[in-house]
Amino acid sequence: MSPFMRPYRIAVLLGALGLSGCMRVGPDFQPQHEAWSEHWSSASITQVTQQDTQPDVRQWWLIFGDQNLERLIAEADANNGDLKIAGLRVLEARAQLGIALAGRYPQVQQVNADALASARKRSDGFNPRSGAFVQYGVGFSIGWELDFWGRFSRAIESADAAFFAAQANRDDALVLLHAQVADTYFTLRVAQARLRIARENAQLQKRSYDIAHKLFKAGESDELDFQQAKTQYLGTLSSIPDLESQIVLAGHALSVLIGRPPGPLPELDVQAGKEGVVPLVDHAVLQDVPADLLLRRPDVRAAEYQMASQSALIGVAKADLYPSVSLLGSLTWTASSLSGSPSTLLFAAGPSVTWNVFDYGRIRNNVRVQDARLQELTVAYQNTVREAAREADDAATSLIAALQRDTVLNDAQSAARRSLTLANTIYREGYSDFQRVLDAQRALFAQEDAYVVNRSNAVGSVIALYKALGGGWDTAQPLVDAATRAQMRKRTDWGDLLDDTTPAAVAPGQTEGPSR
Repeated sequence: MSPFMRPYRIAVLLGALGLSGCMRVGPDFQPQHEAWSEHWSSASITQVTQQDTQPDVRQWWLIFGDQNLERLIAEADANNGDLKIAGLRVLEARAQLGIALAGRYPQVQQVNADALASARKRSDGFNPRSGAFVQYGVGFSIGWELDFWGRFSRAIESADAAFFAAQANRDDALVLLHAQVADTYFTLRVAQARLRIARENAQLQKRSYDIAHKLFKAGESDELDFQQAKTQYLGTLSSIPDLESQIVLAGHALSVLIGRPPGPLPELDVQAGKEGVVPLVDHAVLQDVPADLLLRRPDVRAAEYQMASQSALIGVAKADLYPSVSLLGSLTWTASSLSGSPSTLLFAAGPSVTWNVFDYGRIRNNVRVQDARLQELTVAYQNTVREAAREADDAATSLIAALQRDTVLNDAQSAARRSLTLANTIYREGYSDFQRVLDAQRALFAQEDAYVVNRSNAVGSVIALYKALGGGWDTAQPLVDAATRAQMRKRTDWGDLLDDTTPAAVAPGQTEGPSR
């Protein structure tokens, strides 16, 4: 090779390395926030929320001041199966990111070794001593596709966004888990309160039934009073098994949520004097405006990261439209056992250009496929934001209605209790028939039950509002618990990936990501 060609080839090589990764085809991701979501507000949400620092929206359940609920949520964070799966998917996404990062380095790295034995043949067969020799050699090949068009950098960008999407999905699993635990816990408590009311009213009605039975037997009243008292008593009695079943089923659901097998929860057995207490929380505490909380909702963030990941895949597909430039090199050494045979060392290196010139139809349509998928995810993201806003507004509206009914129903049950007292009094004094007593008992049972059910609706609406605004994504638990980490390390070399070093999330489209 002419000496003046060497600087030229070196310059070409350096130029190729300089261009590698500098030209990235495909779109740069742009968030697709709709104008309304940036400044969204709701009169209903404003009415039932207040700005305060405590409790933090990440631990909103503290607003109920219930230590049993706090213990259940802590146990769910440590043992819930769905949450563990979400944490493992973060690790999976991190490993997928490591695969994408490998594109920065030579893609072909191959070492070959071979040996060949030979001997000359005589008329009576092979003679190992007659001209026998061994030829052997070692070779090393390397191939490095330069990232001219950003194929590998876009793939890294996509995997990076997918990694953050997996983290957001885990946060969303926390939001759903905490809401489910709280909702199921109060379902159990409400069923216990309703059971207490049913049993108390059944006792009242049993006394009336006994009285009506004695009077009928004595011939002092007709059979109608007796049968009506019996009907009402048995009707109330029949509601008790259903409420007991609700308590058991809610306990089973709670057991599974906190990672236990279905069974009783002794710590949630009703305590004397507290079996009828259903809290009334008339507001939610927020540390930010609803619009910002809405866009920070984990499932909304996950949808946006998925868009960013898919946007980068368009660039990966578009890179196939252009020629790929690779640097190839090989080093081979051969030798022989023949006396005086020289060993040889061969080195070869140079560029290689590959271009799928006649495959443009497939490549272009693949680009279109990736673009269509991005648009699908864009629409899905916008739908997710709208649905989140609807859920928050619906929860606030339901809470307002429940709060308005609470005072009315409380007065109604007080009036029903007073009515029963008066009905019993005038019946004993002979100024009224037995039907008025039965009607008063029926009204009391209905109003007391409606009051507790409405309290349940209010509690459920508070939980739904916090869930709709994405509250409750915080936990002290690591991505993977210690026992699972030990099991995985025993099977596979995970390096430091199992260490709990989860980075803070960044906005989709930024280049910052986890440590490489």
